[in-house]
Amino acid sequence: MDKIIITIGRQYGSGGKEIGEKLAKEFGIPFYDKELLTEAAKKSGICKEMFEPHDEKPTNSFLYSLVVGSYASGTTPLNHKLFLAQFETIKEIAEKGSCVILGRCADYALEDNPNTVNVFIHADMETRISRGIEYYGLDAKKAEDIIIKTDKQRSSYYNFYSGKKWAEAESYDLSINSGKLGIDKSVKLIKAFVEMARK
Repeated sequence: MDKIIITIGRQYGSGGKEIGEKLAKEFGIPFYDKELLTEAAKKSGICKEMFEPHDEKPTNSFLYSLVVGSYASGTTPLNHKLFLAQFETIKEIAEKGSCVILGRCADYALEDNPNTVNVFIHADMETRISRGIEYYGLDAKKAEDIIIKTDKQRSSYYNFYSGKKWAEAESYDLSINSGKLGIDKSVKLIKAFVEMARK
């Protein structure tokens, strides 16, 4: 294992982004979240504003595809174009060097890359609601609603494009409950796992 490539799937409110950022700092490697959309936009020629409304959201209905163009005209629907642009960008980023990539089916895009360790971060609802209140200024009901909605979107997106099951342990190399460990211990555990996997 020459490079360090870590992909992180995560439940909303589980601290996946913070864990990813801290992991990248620990290893001294780049972290990609929204930056990936910027890269995909540059490489594909599709403006970044087109990516953001579809980011990790399922838009695979027949009606939607007709509207955005279109099975009727024989062209590739917009949501598929955006996914493919991100898919290719993830592969190119991983080819360049070590990195941490958050979400966006990165584990699927890099399934043939031997340097990749795929991690999933989850936590109990109470922890996730508390995080929503503390970090995003939400009330408990609003936080719970967003958690349920976002997880459903991420699950549908991942399952549709990858053909695997989002959040199921066998879809990943390592699954961690950040509600039990907290952020910093989760980072330590993933780092130790990656280092052992490299030997």
